[in-house]
Amino acid sequence: MELAAGQVAVVTGGASGIGLALAERFARGGLNVVLADVDAPGLEAAEARLRALDVEVLVVPTDVSDEAAVQALAGAALGRFGAVHVLCNNAGVVSRADPWFGPLSAWTWVLGVNLWGVVHGIRAFLPVMAGQGAGYIVNTASMAGLLPGFGPSYDASKHAVVAISEDLYRMVQQLGLPIGVSVLCPGWVRTSIMDADRNWPGRLGEPPPAAFGSEVVAPLVSRAISEGTPPAVVADVVAEAIATDRFWVFPNPEWVEFAVRRWHGIAEGASPEMGVDVPGLPPAAELAAMVQQLLGGS
Repeated sequence: MELAAGQVAVVTGGASGIGLALAERFARGGLNVVLADVDAPGLEAAEARLRALDVEVLVVPTDVSDEAAVQALAGAALGRFGAVHVLCNNAGVVSRADPWFGPLSAWTWVLGVNLWGVVHGIRAFLPVMAGQGAGYIVNTASMAGLLPGFGPSYDASKHAVVAISEDLYRMVQQLGLPIGVSVLCPGWVRTSIMDADRNWPGRLGEPPPAAFGSEVVAPLVSRAISEGTPPAVVADVVAEAIATDRFWVFPNPEWVEFAVRRWHGIAEGASPEMGVDVPGLPPAAELAAMVQQLLGGS
């Protein structure tokens, strides 16, 4: 789909990271932008940055895990602009809590934002795009949606986003709807996702403690993220994918070979490996030894 000045883009998780970069990329192309996030101060700062690009900006504080809030977001966007041409279901969080011995609230939070946020977004905006006869949906997954090993709740949510994106793509193709679909699967990107619990919802009680062993892995992941791809680069790749109607969006293609190796193992019936080697981190065996050493020293 051709991106053109005057179109309208809705971006969830738009107050920072990839979301803000997407919003800026669209604004530089002359698109008006609707920003959604739970981070009110971040939204305010993002709005100021976008208005400097001389486009119309609508800020809508939104908890994407809440269906009514996402429906209200769609209503606000239509009420202001009358149409929505691009939807980026981008909001995402990660929890450091222990997935098996920690509280279930961590699962509720991660799946609520990462999975249900995408479901709510599609259900709210797909009818709008079908009715207006044009549109494009970009769902932010992760390489964790193709290569588990980053944490059960996060991996589960991102695998689900990949799957429903493929199903959505097939459905619009079968029905002949003039709606494009892409799934974004980045590797390490310079965002603040490791500090996602700054937006922990009070309705879920106290934030859960970090899992045992996270003090070893978390600093390594944080360093890899800090050395990762700038969000603006990811936004450019997404814009190009929209323009060329490309489903798979890999800003970090060097990761794909690791996913392919896993798929070959599945085809051979091999059991999962003890860990996943990924760019930017020590080998999985080395990471496992570091955690084992911590366990042995406790």
